[in-house]
Amino acid sequence: MLDADFFRRWMTATAASVDREAERLTDLDSPIGDADHGSNLQRGFAAVTVTLEKEAPDTPGAVLTLAGRQLISTVGGASGPLYGTLLRRTGKALGDAAEVTDEQFTDALRTGVDAVMALGGAAPGDKTMIDALVPAVDALAESFAAAKSAAEEGAVATTPLQARKGRASYLGERSIGHQDPGATSSALLIAALVEAAGE
Repeated sequence: MLDADFFRRWMTATAASVDREAERLTDLDSPIGDADHGSNLQRGFAAVTVTLEKEAPDTPGAVLTLAGRQLISTVGGASGPLYGTLLRRTGKALGDAAEVTDEQFTDALRTGVDAVMALGGAAPGDKTMIDALVPAVDALAESFAAAKSAAEEGAVATTPLQARKGRASYLGERSIGHQDPGATSSALLIAALVEAAGE
């Protein structure tokens, strides 16, 4: 069973990972975006960590809903609303239970990913965070480690794609050959599950 502590650890591990990789995320964003993806997420997840320490929500759903709200209010650009929606909708889907099963978490995360697709209008193959998140949710039924591998493979697989959504889509064919920063940061979020579980 997964409790509020697990979800707090997930957010803390994500914040640490984004902090470590912020420069790389911004480097990936430079040729096809606004060159601020790393710094924006770094600021957002740092704020999430502080807020979770201060408010200490006691259910999985409340942890993720609060984290999502914080990201929406502190992260500029598209990534704040997208990541915020992902976490808030996942949190809402988990409801008020003190503990959730792996299956309940998988279903809730799928609800969150669907909400991101609806908000951004993106589908798999459009060279966005969806390319890491959809395979990750599909693999989550197996294990956190399988989800991590699927997300990382999904992120790398965006490199040869032409962007059809987001800022990178304005570049047309020039977006080909660059790994998508949103898919890359989404893979960090999924990888942090393994760390949170202590696997």
